[in-house]
Amino acid sequence: MDFELSSDQQALAEGMRAFCDGRFAMATVRSLEDVGIERGLWRELAEMGVFSLRLPEGAGGVGLGWADAALAFEELGRALVPGPLVWTHLAAGLVPGAAEGTVVVTGTWRDEPTGVIPFAGIADAVVVLDDGGVWLVDGADLVVDPVALPLDPWTPCGVVQGQLPQGRQIGDAHAAAALRRGGAALVAAQLLGLAEASTDLSVAFARERVQFDRPIGTFQALKHLMADMLVRTEVARSAVYAAGVTLDDPEVGDADRAVAAAKVTATEAALGNAKTCIQVHGGMGYTWEVDAHLFFKRAYALAPEFGSVDDWSELLADLLDAAG
Repeated sequence: MDFELSSDQQALAEGMRAFCDGRFAMATVRSLEDVGIERGLWRELAEMGVFSLRLPEGAGGVGLGWADAALAFEELGRALVPGPLVWTHLAAGLVPGAAEGTVVVTGTWRDEPTGVIPFAGIADAVVVLDDGGVWLVDGADLVVDPVALPLDPWTPCGVVQGQLPQGRQIGDAHAAAALRRGGAALVAAQLLGLAEASTDLSVAFARERVQFDRPIGTFQALKHLMADMLVRTEVARSAVYAAGVTLDDPEVGDADRAVAAAKVTATEAALGNAKTCIQVHGGMGYTWEVDAHLFFKRAYALAPEFGSVDDWSELLADLLDAAG
């Protein structure tokens, strides 16, 4: 069994990183504060194949699998690219215009107790999942009260007023479960990218910042912190890549178990590394000008998407108990 990325997968990851570096530099991302989505950039994401990556070539897609999509979404997370990327990716082939980037799609659970939907009031359509299936709601049919101070300013949210419209059914219960599972895997990939970016930012700062005539990266206490960051990242990477492979080939193992492990480890890596990144930066880490807080906020915004750590941990425990 070959655990190395293929040359095509390496090219995919490198190409996506180059695109993000060019079109989503930190200055560009910061300019999207409280906006989240710039339609021109959104269409460029579509042209890069972000949303049509897994669609068959005959349907206008790229024809790749979940493992390849995880590599792409890792780079999107690393670059802090904002928007309901995963929901629109999942909607490609189900919602006309999603794959082409002309329709922005967000999503939610019908029993979401808070009524908060990321990008509600901005997205053109909302995919709603419940035990009965997958439903499509026109974004214009929602009455939304915008959240004044969202946790992540790059993830504007809205609270739905009244009852969420039933919408038009576009998938059955099996499809809803599959979307939840695939969505969790891709969000885990984004969180992996955040964990990696936080580590790189910390290491770069520790090499440049000088105290007592020495780079602070030479201090043993900080070495330990950054070593832990690297370990968390690589553990999450193994789990995320394994989830992608298992989704592509269920004979490899239990897909629910693989996705649960990926979501739990990637969330903990992203949150843990973002906190440590702020700590490494010291007093500067809490300021708006330093980018450390951006990774912290995005990690918290993504953490509950497609199921919280508690949800997936409970499932993982049940699966391990049943297997043991």
